[in-house]
Amino acid sequence: MVPAVRVYVTGASGFVGGHVAAALADRGDDVVVERVDLLDTAGIDRALDGCDALVHVAALYSYRASAAALRRANVEGTRSVLEAARRRGVERIVVTSTAGTCGPVRGRPATETDAMPSWEAAVPYKRTKLEAEELALAAGAVVVNPTAPLGSGDRRPTPTGRVVAGVVRRRVRGYLAHTGLNVVDVRDVAAGHLLALERGVPGRRYLLGGENVPLEELFARIAALAGVPAPGLRVPYTAARALAAVGLLNRNEVRLARLPMYFDSTRAERELGYRARPVGQALQLAVADVLARTSRSAPSASAEPAIPSRT
Repeated sequence: MVPAVRVYVTGASGFVGGHVAAALADRGDDVVVERVDLLDTAGIDRALDGCDALVHVAALYSYRASAAALRRANVEGTRSVLEAARRRGVERIVVTSTAGTCGPVRGRPATETDAMPSWEAAVPYKRTKLEAEELALAAGAVVVNPTAPLGSGDRRPTPTGRVVAGVVRRRVRGYLAHTGLNVVDVRDVAAGHLLALERGVPGRRYLLGGENVPLEELFARIAALAGVPAPGLRVPYTAARALAAVGLLNRNEVRLARLPMYFDSTRAERELGYRARPVGQALQLAVADVLARTSRSAPSASAEPAIPSRT
């Protein structure tokens, strides 16, 4: 049994952070969830007072926010938190990054030894998450790289949750023909954070993924759970690029969909004891959340082919 520790969790009001904080509390840890601006030096110092560990989950997860806002939250915010942990002598640190810094790569699932494609550096979210990850690794933190988490509680929602809602509400009419997504139960992502805190090697990163699923299949599974028709329009990538060029699709999301977004969590399984359950129940919970928040309205007139999203 792991001895109880005092842990500060940044981003505990968010989807992944909320699940991480709950998992730590369920384990018996003293969890600090004080919401502080990441650049508020005094506030971060106060939140870390007496803490044995830090789990830094807070980030701006958006493909639509400005580059300046993303840099402030993801890069400068991470730098601020890491410096505060150093001042406070907190040595056990886990930082949440994204699977997208490890890939995708052509022809196979990506691992921690891979890197994101060069063209994705043009996406501000991806660029800032990579910079934040480099800061964390240099500081000796353990980095975890979740894929696309699904489950209950994604109420803002994240880009992945927005895609689920789009299928459920019949605003998504089609799917990219060539691509797929690695999806994972958010509860397993939270468990992976705890394992990284206990067993992770400082300065090392760990992919926390689940199932690699073609996008057509993923959308069909979501639609079946919601009791709505599955999106049927098969969209070639060239068509998606053309739609993005005239502003009908998000340019950054289209860039990220160029390759199937498949990942391999073998390292986390081998070194941390990480295990991901089948994502069926997470899909059920995600769909139920959407249905609880909205009535089954008629298809939106602004329906569009969806682009898959990942953390």
